[in-house]
Amino acid sequence: MEVLQNLDPLLKAFWFIAIPSSLIFLIQTIMTFIGVDATDGIDADFDSNLSGTDAPFQLFSLRNLINFLLGFSWTGISFYSSISSSVLLIVVAFLIGCLFVYLFFLIIQQVQKLAEDNSFTMAETLNKTAEVYTPIPANMQGMGKVLISVKGAFHELDAMTEDQKIESHAVVKVVRIESNSILIVEKI
Repeated sequence: MEVLQNLDPLLKAFWFIAIPSSLIFLIQTIMTFIGVDATDGIDADFDSNLSGTDAPFQLFSLRNLINFLLGFSWTGISFYSSISSSVLLIVVAFLIGCLFVYLFFLIIQQVQKLAEDNSFTMAETLNKTAEVYTPIPANMQGMGKVLISVKGAFHELDAMTEDQKIESHAVVKVVRIESNSILIVEKI
């Protein structure tokens, strides 16, 4: 740290911000890639319903503070010799720090667009076609099984019919759902 002792106070301040914030950023990045960080923020020590929002981004979090400090400090270091006015340098560094936080917000927003909801509900099978896997007895006298694709995933579900027996490999249409778990189908 002898190198930092001979620097101008403003440049020294930028370095004293840049070094720890860079180390913390490096640790956060490693923890993110190995899956250790589960949340973006600190757990509160009080009872409150803070999780009911759809906000993908917390403005005041440790991660955003580190992003701001990275942009602020490294901009100050980079432009110290180019911008002679200390006030202008601090304003530019502040704006770049805010830009870092905004860019992080945009990246998180784009990553969340990649999320896909593959949860399955029986209601999604209505009016869809399926293939009979196990023959379905006639007149609701027993159950068979059908293979149906919902959101790109195949599901093997119990099925009954009010019509004649339906053999394996026949194509059927789901007309309604009985008891929240049995599909009522008709042959196409």
